[in-house]
Amino acid sequence: MSESGKLNIFSFTGKMKILHMSWIAFFITFFVWFNHAPLLGAIAESLGLSKAEVKTLLILNVALTIPARIIIGMLTDKYGPRITYAALLFIASIPCFMFALSTDFAQAAVSRFLLGFIGAGFVIGIRMVSEWFPANELGTAEGIYGGWGNFGSAAGAMLLPTLALVFGGEDGWRYAVGLTGVMSLIFSFIWYKNVSDTPKGSTYFKPKKIGGMEVTSKGDFIFMLIMKIPMYAALSLLTWKLSPAGVSILSDMAATAIYVILAVIFVYDCFSAYRVNKEIFEKPVPEVEQYKFKQVAVLNVLYFATFGSELAVVSMLPLFFSEVFELDMVYAGLLASAYAFMNLMSRPGGGWISDRFGRKKTLLILTAGLAVGYATMSMIDSSWPLFLAVAAAMACSFFVQAGEGAVFAVVPLIKRRLTGQIAGMTGAYGNVGAVFYLTVLSMVDYSTFFTVIAATAVIGFVALLMLEEPKGHMAEVNEDGTVELIKVS
Repeated sequence: MSESGKLNIFSFTGKMKILHMSWIAFFITFFVWFNHAPLLGAIAESLGLSKAEVKTLLILNVALTIPARIIIGMLTDKYGPRITYAALLFIASIPCFMFALSTDFAQAAVSRFLLGFIGAGFVIGIRMVSEWFPANELGTAEGIYGGWGNFGSAAGAMLLPTLALVFGGEDGWRYAVGLTGVMSLIFSFIWYKNVSDTPKGSTYFKPKKIGGMEVTSKGDFIFMLIMKIPMYAALSLLTWKLSPAGVSILSDMAATAIYVILAVIFVYDCFSAYRVNKEIFEKPVPEVEQYKFKQVAVLNVLYFATFGSELAVVSMLPLFFSEVFELDMVYAGLLASAYAFMNLMSRPGGGWISDRFGRKKTLLILTAGLAVGYATMSMIDSSWPLFLAVAAAMACSFFVQAGEGAVFAVVPLIKRRLTGQIAGMTGAYGNVGAVFYLTVLSMVDYSTFFTVIAATAVIGFVALLMLEEPKGHMAEVNEDGTVELIKVS
């Protein structure tokens, strides 16, 4: 990268090599995670699935990602991105092969549920990139990582149906899905051989304890426990969707058992957080080591509205266009893919704007745009010219994805040694948002659905007013007790 602060994306040495390796790893995780979506027709036919079973596969695919992002965040902070990403890519290839070989709904459902874990890969790269790039380039670098990696799902939608046709026959989809697993397996070794956790001579700061996020005051501890509740609520909501009250995949007894298990895990999670943080109840944390948990909470709410709405809208937009404008499904799918295409530029754009003009100001403008964008989409009906409806969706998606880039321009500037866990929690909130919005969608019409998203964006805007612009330095303590200052502005 040149001294003028311009990113030379054609460079494959030093930190740029790390950035390229990171987005490719993330790209592969999304390619694998959404490898079923464009092939659903063939998969349903091959396995003889009902409409309810197909919908269930879609729900199962995102269910495990919520806890996975928290767990992967902890493992990344503890063991470093190099080992964690390699292990994730290696292990996730197994359920991918299981899905390719499944012969009935039960096998497909279990493998799809397990594949939700690969959706947590995103968190690892956030920490990796933050180790290699200085604060004034971090938003842009994280934006490129997020935007180009996120494109894996759109690339899958474009390439996998063609691959299935090339392989041909009724098993074409199996070969296409299997091939994504092979990619994941091979890249786990390439990643491990080609990256290191930090530049030469830098310290990789680890959390003092593993098992929960460290906070630095009693008030923040209570705040953190409150912020855990929506994640468990989302998992309960998914269980409800699968119970007899929803698509009836789980029996009443099984659903009740899951609710009990979730309650037990929540209690254990709170206890574990107390164990990690019990020292703050005995003596105050030195001021130099403190950080404010409200920073994390605000970013959680914003990612709920940005990434949560993106995941929900991407899965319903083809159907929306086809129903409102009476279009052929293939044509509607192509129009809707424009929404995902924006990711290549919008997310890096959000990070870049954040680097140039300040974190908080950028987020305020983008969140306001997000609210207006979704409010506009709620007014779309068949009387609109089609090009105008597509333009409104594209404009809205710019604010959504630039907003995601701007959120993750702030995440690594809160507390370096906890970056994985903060990214994990914020990332998990994106999935919580998706579960919430998709549940709303199953109960209301399209117009109300978009209005609900616009309303949550307004709540995000209000929460943003409490965010403090990262300034100066954040402090980390070396093992020998010396304090190291890391520049954040």
